[in-house]
Amino acid sequence: MRVLVAGASGAVGRPLVRMLRERGHEVLGTTRSDAKANALRELGVEPFVCDALDGEALRRSVLAAAPEAIVNQLTDLTAPLHPRRYAQWLEPTNRLRIEATRNLAQAGVEIGARLLVSQSVAFAYRWDGDGLKHEDDPLFDEAPGGFDRAVAALRELERRTLETPGLSGIVLRYGYFYGPGTSYARDGQAAEMTRKRQFPIAGSGSGCFSFVHIEDAAAATLAALESGRSGIYNIVDDEPAELREWLPAYAEALGAKPPRHVPRWLARIFANRFMADSSVQLRGASNDKAKDELGWRPRWTSWRQGFTHALG
Repeated sequence: MRVLVAGASGAVGRPLVRMLRERGHEVLGTTRSDAKANALRELGVEPFVCDALDGEALRRSVLAAAPEAIVNQLTDLTAPLHPRRYAQWLEPTNRLRIEATRNLAQAGVEIGARLLVSQSVAFAYRWDGDGLKHEDDPLFDEAPGGFDRAVAALRELERRTLETPGLSGIVLRYGYFYGPGTSYARDGQAAEMTRKRQFPIAGSGSGCFSFVHIEDAAAATLAALESGRSGIYNIVDDEPAELREWLPAYAEALGAKPPRHVPRWLARIFANRFMADSSVQLRGASNDKAKDELGWRPRWTSWRQGFTHALG
């Protein structure tokens, strides 16, 4: 299969292009810099350098690539994260999810691509009910702290991916990434904040998080490309965990001091409200559908072993 990976030099893109090559697929990729383009060439990937927010440049890249399938892994989360400005930090990615997804879908139809696979998230579900969240559960349109704008952008990305005439679409709602190139890597922002004890447990710490190792995320994307049916899939590990359980374990794996405990009201002052409230109310996600329909199984079934491996 001839596959164009938009965001090929990103956290998911790098392991994904390697896996695609190992499976014998012809791989092309977009990136924003010549330096990253050279790195992609060394991996056997034909690169296209363009600004994904430049609609015409992205269109030309897609038409030149002439792919059978397009994988949208575009995000822009490289700026330093200041907790009080979490919503603003997400804005460049929100814009990519709206504008670049539209441009990829339109160019894909124009060139005759058959499939678009797009990155979404498994932590945008409404904080209600009992048990884990499934793909047909409602998203949190009224999320606090400006995260409602991120949810609106995700809705538009998913709509474009699934409803563009002439194009089959698959949406992968990934859990929180960890592993090389992510915020939870040893050199990532979450790791730095944890070492500085700036990543506290707010309130009861009962918010439930679903993680996925970056290699498992890439493997699920490969499975979706090769055998997936149009639809939405949660891509998470087998062990959702409350913040008060996983954050101390993460700090220990880093060799850092245990996280501080702060009242929820104080976290709302010093951090974004969504971040503070998710520490108590966030819900985990189920991976049953991805297992049943994609035949995917995470290699790292739990963040417990995954953290040790990724940070060892």
